Amino acid sequence: MLFTLICKDKPNSLQLRMDSRPAHLRYIADAGERVKLAGPLLSPGDDPKPIGSMIIIDAASETAVKLFAENDPYASAGLFASVEIHPWKGAVGAWLPQE
Repeated sequence: MLFTLICKDKPNSLQLRMDSRPAHLRYIADAGERVKLAGPLLSPGDDPKPIGSMIIIDAASETAVKLFAENDPYASAGLFASVEIHPWKGAVGAWLPQE
């Protein structure tokens, strides 16, 4: 089943995000095909900065996604102010698998 994982950063934590980024990217890459899509949430305006993360992940349960989120180096570094997990179903998009 697919889930969205939406993690919002604590205020004024850009440096912490950048310091933790290499380990986070390795963690996401190591998840292999389970991670379907991932990237930063950006602040509005002319000079957008990362303010969180959004991941679409294939997992057996919400509990598995929670464990995945807890083991993310960003979480271990204390970056996130909040984490939301939602079941998700893709409906439209060129990147979706053809059924």
